[in-house]
Amino acid sequence: MKTFFWVLGLFALAVGLVVAARYNSAYVLIVLSHHRIELSLNFAVALLGGIFIALYLAVRAIVAALRLPTEVKRFHERKRHERGSAAFMEGVQAYLEGRYGRAERAAAQAFALDHAKALSAVIAARCAHEMRAFDARDRHLAGMDEEASTEYLRRITQAELLLDERRYLDALAVLEQIKDKHTAALRLELKAHQLARNWDRVEALLPQLDRRNVYDPVALAQLRRTATAEVLKRRALDMQRLREAWQKVPAELKSDGLVARAAAESFIQLGAGAEAHRIIENSLESHWDSQLVPLYAEGLDENTVEQIQKAEAWLPSHTRDAALLLTLGRLCAHESLWGKAKSYFEASLAVESSHSAHLELARLARSTGKEDDAGRHSEAAMHLALAQLEEVTGGRRRRLL
Repeated sequence: MKTFFWVLGLFALAVGLVVAARYNSAYVLIVLSHHRIELSLNFAVALLGGIFIALYLAVRAIVAALRLPTEVKRFHERKRHERGSAAFMEGVQAYLEGRYGRAERAAAQAFALDHAKALSAVIAARCAHEMRAFDARDRHLAGMDEEASTEYLRRITQAELLLDERRYLDALAVLEQIKDKHTAALRLELKAHQLARNWDRVEALLPQLDRRNVYDPVALAQLRRTATAEVLKRRALDMQRLREAWQKVPAELKSDGLVARAAAESFIQLGAGAEAHRIIENSLESHWDSQLVPLYAEGLDENTVEQIQKAEAWLPSHTRDAALLLTLGRLCAHESLWGKAKSYFEASLAVESSHSAHLELARLARSTGKEDDAGRHSEAAMHLALAQLEEVTGGRRRRLL
């Protein structure tokens, strides 16, 4: 409707001008020094209009000619942008489809055409990494502009790819250059420290990840248990440092089987068997762990009667625990209670046939001069050991050269 009214108005204007010109008898007199020019008003108006239009067109032509280089440049830039955008979209689609070679070429083309250079370089680097072309990957990342807006993207990508290559020390060096790490960067740093076995740093990162709800409570608790246990193992070279580390362990973790086992092993290694036994007792009273029980018979001193009494107090609640019966046998053997030791070893075998129980019975029989029994139990221990080895290796044997 708007166009219709414009056309109607123009027609009305044209009719009005024609009618006005028909009944207009005025004229224009132009007097020069020796000449007089007389023109009708209609012709003069038409002449002035024509001159104005001619001048306007001439000025527009001159301006267009002057702007032609700029317009040509803009045209080429627009075409370049269109080619870059098409190459970038092709690279993204090919990358998501898993066509890494095609995606790398398209992303490199988009980068060369200055389209989304940072993202194009990252896609090309990831594609090269997937094809294990690590030199090309590093070249793509190195080609990114050193701008603050893209620095985080470049470093987080580089760290992730280095970590995937298991170059965790190099990944850590890159991550250390990142300030104000977000959640993904913290997860990468945690993984890198785990691979580097920097358990102190793992333990220090866990509270931050806990505040950000990165892991579910079960996974976070497992990480905390593992880190605490590994830190205690690292302190097993110095008694004072080990005791300080144990004092810093939260109360709820001290009764955990994994943590208590690591602490007990460390104290036994440094000759503090009594402290190890107290740790084991406290942990077992809080939560029974059959894997922790055998340590109760290590690092023994001259008097283990109290330990035997303590272990026998656990027995009514765990009569079918082969590890507890084996441990009781070892404690009794240490006190030269041969009869009780033998009965406990045999009871352990009755619950579960084990290599360790047969070896203990073989030692006991040998110490009492019963060589036939010792040989029989030694042979049984060897067969069990070979059976366990075959189960682990699947029956495979390495060829000896």
